[in-house]
Amino acid sequence: MSSSEIQINPLNPDGSPKTPKQIEKEKKKAEKMAKFLAKKQKQNQNQPSQKSKTQDQNQKNQATAPKKETDAVPEYFPENKPGEKKILPPLDHPSFKSYSPTNVEKSWYEWWDAQGFFKPQLTEDGQIKPEGFFGIPAPPPNVTGALHIGHALTVAIQDTLTRFYRMKGKTTLWLPGFDHAGIATQTVVEKNLAKQNIYRKDLGREKFVEKVWEWKEIYHQKIKNQVKKLGASYDWSREAFTMDPNLSEAVIEAFVQLYDKGIVYRENKLVNWCVHLETATSNSEIENKNIPSRTLLKVPGYTEKVEFGVITSFAYPIVDSDEKIVVATTRPETLFGDTAVAVHPDDPRYKHLHGKFVQHPFLDRKFPIITDPVAVDMEFGTGAVKITPAHDTNDYETGKRNKLDFINIMTEDGKLNENCGTWAGMKRFDARKNVIEALKEKGLYIGQNDNEMVIPTCSRSGDILEPYMKPQWWVSQSTMAHNAAEAVKSGKIQITPKFAENDFFAWCNNLHDWCISRQLWWGHRCPAYFVNIEGEFHDSGDGRYWIVARNLEEAEEKAKVKFSDKKYTLEQDEDVLDTWFSSGLWPFATLGWPKNSIDMQRFYPFNLLETGWDIIFNWVLRMILLGIELTDNVPFKEVYCHSLVRDAQGRKMSKSLGNVVDPLDVIKGISLEELNKQLTLGNLDPREIEIAKKGQKDSYPNGIAECGTDALRFALCNYSTGAKDINLDILRVEGYRKFCNKIYQATKFALMRLGDDFKPEETNKPTGNESLVEKWILNKLNQASKKINEGLENRQFMDATNSFYLFFLNELCDVYIENSKYLILEGTPEQKQSARNTLYTCIESGLKLLHPFMPYVTEEMWQRLPRRANDTTPSIVVSKFPEYSKDLEFIEEEEDYEMILDTTKAIRSLLSQYNISKHGTVFVECSTKETFDIVHQQQELIVSLIKAVEQIKVVESISDIPAGCILQAASSEINTHVLLKGQIDIDQEIKKFQKKLDKSIAIKTSVEKIMDGKDYNAKASERAKQNDTERFEKAKADIESLEATIANLEKLKL
Repeated sequence: MSSSEIQINPLNPDGSPKTPKQIEKEKKKAEKMAKFLAKKQKQNQNQPSQKSKTQDQNQKNQATAPKKETDAVPEYFPENKPGEKKILPPLDHPSFKSYSPTNVEKSWYEWWDAQGFFKPQLTEDGQIKPEGFFGIPAPPPNVTGALHIGHALTVAIQDTLTRFYRMKGKTTLWLPGFDHAGIATQTVVEKNLAKQNIYRKDLGREKFVEKVWEWKEIYHQKIKNQVKKLGASYDWSREAFTMDPNLSEAVIEAFVQLYDKGIVYRENKLVNWCVHLETATSNSEIENKNIPSRTLLKVPGYTEKVEFGVITSFAYPIVDSDEKIVVATTRPETLFGDTAVAVHPDDPRYKHLHGKFVQHPFLDRKFPIITDPVAVDMEFGTGAVKITPAHDTNDYETGKRNKLDFINIMTEDGKLNENCGTWAGMKRFDARKNVIEALKEKGLYIGQNDNEMVIPTCSRSGDILEPYMKPQWWVSQSTMAHNAAEAVKSGKIQITPKFAENDFFAWCNNLHDWCISRQLWWGHRCPAYFVNIEGEFHDSGDGRYWIVARNLEEAEEKAKVKFSDKKYTLEQDEDVLDTWFSSGLWPFATLGWPKNSIDMQRFYPFNLLETGWDIIFNWVLRMILLGIELTDNVPFKEVYCHSLVRDAQGRKMSKSLGNVVDPLDVIKGISLEELNKQLTLGNLDPREIEIAKKGQKDSYPNGIAECGTDALRFALCNYSTGAKDINLDILRVEGYRKFCNKIYQATKFALMRLGDDFKPEETNKPTGNESLVEKWILNKLNQASKKINEGLENRQFMDATNSFYLFFLNELCDVYIENSKYLILEGTPEQKQSARNTLYTCIESGLKLLHPFMPYVTEEMWQRLPRRANDTTPSIVVSKFPEYSKDLEFIEEEEDYEMILDTTKAIRSLLSQYNISKHGTVFVECSTKETFDIVHQQQELIVSLIKAVEQIKVVESISDIPAGCILQAASSEINTHVLLKGQIDIDQEIKKFQKKLDKSIAIKTSVEKIMDGKDYNAKASERAKQNDTERFEKAKADIESLEATIANLEKLKL
């Protein structure tokens, strides 16, 4: 196992992050253990023992040494109608002889939904069940396109928890929905229409919005089909869309209430403006590009690339003086909006200029030299700074402090406006080049230098964002942020992992007012009306002339009161609200707010909000802010933030890299050729497509094999450790498909062992007839139930999946099913019945334990099991989840059986080591009466597990062991002996082992020579050093083992 395959939980039990030192220490320990287990597994490869208990090693074995693939399984076409219960063909049917995800997963989802299993189950009088309530408001995916693997992670985690709590007997509600995603959807639709030479402004608002609704219907259904395929047990009867009439009513009500409280207000302030889309953008739409030095970038609307990463110095002439003052800027075109030059009040270079003015080089305008210790660092550059309050975030604050003029120099489409004189109408980046040339002509140009900088770009259009003054609607957040922070500090809301909670508090402590206006056509139109008073002009940034109301009629009534002596008309704001505003209302608007609905009374607040940590600010925080403010209660009690999914190399998923994964492609499988074709359906340009194709070939050279929903869900849950990132390797998902096959085949085998006439006991309580191996597996089942329950309750998904994997594969399949064969086939009637009952209990409980992770294969196989008396449960979906039971606790018996396994192991090791394949003579020496009794009682079991022996003799003293035996300790109280004299040719065996010894000595000598070489430590890579060390240690261990073996054989000759 390579170090890259070792996974370490990055969190301590209390949820705090481990230090890098802790993680490195645990990783080294895990690597050492993995090497040891791998060596032991190789030594004991023919033994019927538990396999290595490290799941990653099992996965590697599955992935690298797969069994020969069976012939393709024919597709099954269900005999039942959609929505009806699946008619199960016999397991010898051609479509069900082997595991096929496609065939197994058919029909179940439609039946579950039709039966109402996903709806909240209430008491007869309509109340929450005594077991309690568990609810999740599903994060609404954007109707912009198909889902990606990150959405699949969200579904896997949330559905696992919902199914778990449903099986625990709780009333559960997982409420689904979709987000209109204003700017994202409008941008995608505009790009799609542009391919047909159709443009938004040509269509007009009404026609364009119709086009967006058409898009929404197509992709809404596509996404819905995807989540259904993923097995999401949503209550579809409560499905919501952020622009549904009831949710739109909630948006209007929230805006009006917040305005009436003074929280929403109107003001002309700086926003992040996208020139290409002509709208303000939110922080979530900003992608910051790091520019190390002079760089040419492609900008929408320009045929030539635009230069960034340079700083330009130029001089302003001092009025009534021959002096000049030098300033520097990365945006020369903004000099038209300069209204001051700032210097530090203590800078001796400029004290004589305090209060003086500079002359604008291109306009008939003068502006002052001001002093400002906040805006100016004397040690940086010339110590003089140009101030452009209307087009720079820092300068905006400087302008407010010094009461400067705010001059807007740009139109909404990115051209210089009338405030720029003869330059009006020139595009901003064309103006940049021309300004520099004009400064040179006037002798004011000083020079340019490379300048590392960060360029804010619009993620939707790729345009360079512009700080821009515009009257907008804003939300004051400071008081709400304080309340939100207190809700978390007081424990009303719990946020995990710990790093996510820290991020939450950081945002609360640095929260600025929120611009909620967007200059789009798709979205919730602002419920605000401007009062146009006859004969008067008023700026739209003046909030006094706006009426906020739920509808036009209410606005008219309010206007009559406020402007009773005026003639006026009302004009509704053309802008729409930021998508995050409506999304922030999601947990309560979906339950009927602002009405005091039955759902609000029953289900609010939700128990859990599960989402990615990257939207703590944009979504989680805003839901808490608005929830507390509008409902006087928290919207949910717990926030669990899952990891972000990256590719196997740790890269962010990106269409241009070709590593974006559609979950349906993993479920159904897809060829490399088909993956390539998908790239042509998006908005990538031809050059990006070629780069993406190369990325796909590197990541998926053979395409993606059919893995099925169950394998994908289990893999994603197993990856969920609470870390910030997941590096998803599709090969690992393929490994879990093999695990699905193991579950399918093991259940199929169990059904054969049980027989058609088998009737299980009424309960899973032991009957008293259980053998030692049965008590061992029942205790293992009990422990697994406990660990899986604890794992899911504590959101430790990796621990829960590992616990099941270990139980089912290593303990149930590899030990119990194998080791109970003789009881079922050759035991007494009582032994046969007991062993079958135990097998049934383990399979039935195992399928239930697995169901939240793998809903399809568990339902398919559970439906084939016989039922206990009086069990009328219609589906595993609503069956009872196994829990720890005192009745199934067999701690001492587990220890006793482990001793039997160790004894068997030791015997098999000796027989294998000396190539004894039949008629072996074995003695088991027990040093205590207790161990003697246990081994003596189980000797028939031991014999049944070892093909090379027909009987063993259990003795209490070494004196009972004949000469000519070889020994291996099984434990501190048990030694195993195998008679070699007369069984093997000792001289021949010595020669064989001597050859192996000579080879190991040669390897050790060769590696030593390399490691002792000159400059080895300096020149060899760390990987080479590690490999050499491992080879040396292995050779050394092999030499010690072989020398001991030869010495033992020599003794037998005496």
